[in-house]
Amino acid sequence: MSEEKKLTNETGAEEHVPHIMTGHRELEFSDKSNLLEQAAYKFQLQDRATPNLYRYLFDYESVPKVSFNHRFVPTNMPSEIWITDTTFRDGQQSTSPFSEEQIVHLYSLLHKLGGPQGKVRQSEFFVYTEKDRRAVEKCLALGYEFPEVTTWIRANEKDFALVKSIGIKETGVLVSCSDYHIYNKMGLNRSQALNKYLGVIDSILEYGIRPRIHLEDITRADFYGFVIPLVSALNQRGVEAGMPLRVRACDTMGFGVTFPGTALPRSVPGIIYGLQHYAGIDSSMLEWHGHNDFYKVVTNASTAWIYGASGVNCSLLGIGERTGNCPLEAMVIEYASLRGTTDGMDLRVITEIANYFEDEIGYEIPARTPFVGRSFNVTRAGIHADGLLKDEEIYNIFDTEKLLGRPPLVAVDSHSGLAGIAHWLNSFFELNGTSAFVDKRHPAIVKMHEMIEAEYASGRTTVMGDGELESMLREADFELFRRVSHKTFFNISKQTGKSEERQS
Repeated sequence: MSEEKKLTNETGAEEHVPHIMTGHRELEFSDKSNLLEQAAYKFQLQDRATPNLYRYLFDYESVPKVSFNHRFVPTNMPSEIWITDTTFRDGQQSTSPFSEEQIVHLYSLLHKLGGPQGKVRQSEFFVYTEKDRRAVEKCLALGYEFPEVTTWIRANEKDFALVKSIGIKETGVLVSCSDYHIYNKMGLNRSQALNKYLGVIDSILEYGIRPRIHLEDITRADFYGFVIPLVSALNQRGVEAGMPLRVRACDTMGFGVTFPGTALPRSVPGIIYGLQHYAGIDSSMLEWHGHNDFYKVVTNASTAWIYGASGVNCSLLGIGERTGNCPLEAMVIEYASLRGTTDGMDLRVITEIANYFEDEIGYEIPARTPFVGRSFNVTRAGIHADGLLKDEEIYNIFDTEKLLGRPPLVAVDSHSGLAGIAHWLNSFFELNGTSAFVDKRHPAIVKMHEMIEAEYASGRTTVMGDGELESMLREADFELFRRVSHKTFFNISKQTGKSEERQS
């Protein structure tokens, strides 16, 4: 049995393409693959008297296991991808509370980082306290299109009214989806949980607010027995109200994995594919939220993009519950590497953000944190320092000075050698590319090396400080020290080749 379906060809003329019934399955011509495809199976909620805790994966007394079923799903990179921010919600839960001024300043930096295309698309806020609400109002008053200010609320009428009064258009709402939460925390079964969530979504929609459902603990949930029927039912309510729901897949405990052929519930590709293919969630309405409990948070977020989620939810510096969220700055770099362009994002703002956290908020960033730590592009090995002197590209990941405002540096200790000391001197006094550049064979460098070796021979274990090295240079060659730090000298610009007089 078949019937004809009208399509328009490239010339604008109508074509008739078969819509074929085969038993209980339908075949439809896909304008994406240009093939006849079986209609997606409709999964029904599978209720049960006891929770499915996947004890063969999560027995709690041993490290969680990764299982394979060797099923593969296709990659499906969306035409547009972006980043959303949870610094002021999930992120702030793990640190001392930000002041209003700090929230507004960080929000402004997110706007600046995201660029004119708004690649940092949204930022979510708590609205429980007066301080939270004042900060939200101040951010809204800035008038930025991006990041859009959204909220995260509890499922009650008071919160719905509060969000509406502030003028928020979209809010996140917690939708716990694993049996750990449904049975063991909420004391419900799956049918009861589904009905509860339907009531919450209906209430939010009545206020004219778009719900963003946060599928908590999705990597321990019965994906086809509960998650897909749940999301399908919730999204149908949104479609009927003219507000399709945004869906956030939350890897709450960091159990997500990306290995090819891994089985649900831990498979990131499988989760993204299933939400699109079986629940009908478009890429533009789908985002991933991860935690770093197993060091997989960046890889999982990138994989979510590649398999079809337009959004990845992050926090600045990765702050968040336990081991933290996905670092927003990491996904900015991932974006550039996957797309081959920053699309207007200003990467140097990453350094502004890091400096603000340390200097104004008092948050200590681990020194070796990629892109933002004070030592992320600092080497101590003498052989690496020698390579940097000859060609910075040998031991620097990219032009960190151009892109992040962070030139590569050398920390001087017992392993630095002549090259390390010379690199420190030329970097510290900004001599690279000038006529005043100091070679590693300079007598002053040799003398400083002897002095440093003596320090460590006497039992020192800490790295040399800039002040100490300045004093050593002064002792080793006072004339050189005076010339590079106090007297006028001519700086031969690397960019223009012109002589520029510089005063200390």
